[in-house]
Amino acid sequence: MAHLPILQVILPLLAAPLCLFLKRPKLVWLFACVVTALTFTISVLLVQQVTSTGVISYELGGWAPPWGIEYRIDALNAFVIMVVSGLSAVVLLAARTSLENELSSNRQTYFYALYLLSLTGMLGILATGDAFNVFVFLEISSLSAYALIAMGKDRRALWASYQYLIMGTIGATFILIGIGLMYQMTGTLNMQDLAERLPEVAQTRTVFVSFAFVVVGVCLKLALFPLHLWLPNAYAYAPSIVTAMLAATSTKVAIYLLIRFTFTVFGLSFSFTTLPLNILFLVLGLLGVFVASTSAIYQQNVKHIFAYSSIAQVGYMIVGISVGTAAGLSASLMHIFNHALMKGALFLALAGVMYRLGNVQLKSFQGLGRQMPLTMAAIVVGGLSLIGVPLTVGFISKWYLVVAMIENGWWPVAILILFGSLLAIIYLWRVVEVAYFRAPNKDNESVKEAPLGILIPTWILVLANVYFGVDTRINVQIAQMAAENLFGVAP
Repeated sequence: MAHLPILQVILPLLAAPLCLFLKRPKLVWLFACVVTALTFTISVLLVQQVTSTGVISYELGGWAPPWGIEYRIDALNAFVIMVVSGLSAVVLLAARTSLENELSSNRQTYFYALYLLSLTGMLGILATGDAFNVFVFLEISSLSAYALIAMGKDRRALWASYQYLIMGTIGATFILIGIGLMYQMTGTLNMQDLAERLPEVAQTRTVFVSFAFVVVGVCLKLALFPLHLWLPNAYAYAPSIVTAMLAATSTKVAIYLLIRFTFTVFGLSFSFTTLPLNILFLVLGLLGVFVASTSAIYQQNVKHIFAYSSIAQVGYMIVGISVGTAAGLSASLMHIFNHALMKGALFLALAGVMYRLGNVQLKSFQGLGRQMPLTMAAIVVGGLSLIGVPLTVGFISKWYLVVAMIENGWWPVAILILFGSLLAIIYLWRVVEVAYFRAPNKDNESVKEAPLGILIPTWILVLANVYFGVDTRINVQIAQMAAENLFGVAP
């Protein structure tokens, strides 16, 4: 139990190269599923340990922090680790079936190795308490993601991967420069030590520049408007399982990084008082909601529709952070959990459509409501959650977000959030109208329901969207605990 913080990173890291020795795709998939299930189990144990005993500090190499590298697990990263590992495990259940039509059998072994490496990178970012280690794990996760996206059978996947590579490299370089400048001013890379030393030099030009580099670099990674241009094509042309994994996990890790640097490392006073970051986040977050939602309405590729929707949902999370209160931050943390469930369900359902039709163009959805009733029902429930209909997880986080705005006196922002949610009705209705109110295409008259290998994990997430929309104890309590800890509020 004492080694859980390192085990949840080491386990997928060691398993990734072992995949290369297992030649049969079914065997590799089974091995990867066991590894991700164990990783998720470890994350649940970490959450239990943190909620009962407090912050976990794990020293690497026998060197005490800040001299040595430290893995530091608190309520914030324990919560996000559970989300990332859990969604990665569920999404991977559908991989064997989904990849049959999208990837040749001789490339599937490489897919599982890269999948586990990407998971390793994300878990490492979340667990480490060392700023330079954040960059190292960011590179592991990103390089794996670039390769996974490039595996898409559409040739445009290569261009999408290249776009992401360029934008991601710029973002990672900005983060590295910011970390280097912090090290120059403080002589330490440990995040807790940085939080103690930075206030002494907070008014220097170097720290201001460092902060700017880190924030811009992280915002590139999380696809905050207008730094989102890499995301729509990356989601649209990657293999369906990769899209589901990235949509459910990748941006959530970047949001965590933004919270960690602004609230813990630089501190709330510096981020929101010395610098007007709250105004910047509020404006960009709202612009992201409306511009991305409007763009989604005009898309003809359903993956593009939900990709732009993801950019809009990132906007909601950023708006919650911009309030600068525990209520606003807890709403953003809830939305990390809830959005992962929504997008995991939606993109897995699209994997089922891709399996049967070979594409996810909107015109191909004609009549699918009758031909693939369970798959389309999953898209409808996921879409209702996206809108924020009561009894779904989407309602919970948007409710808390609106309440946080009202408590802060930001009535106009609360109204804009509600109006932004109405835009989601328009682009979801386009899919529903084509699927349920039009006759099937002649080419698609013999289309059958998606196979069970995809339907089962899809409906696990669909039911989770409903269950956690009714029983909110887990997501709300942990999110509020994490937010209050960051604001120094005693439990």
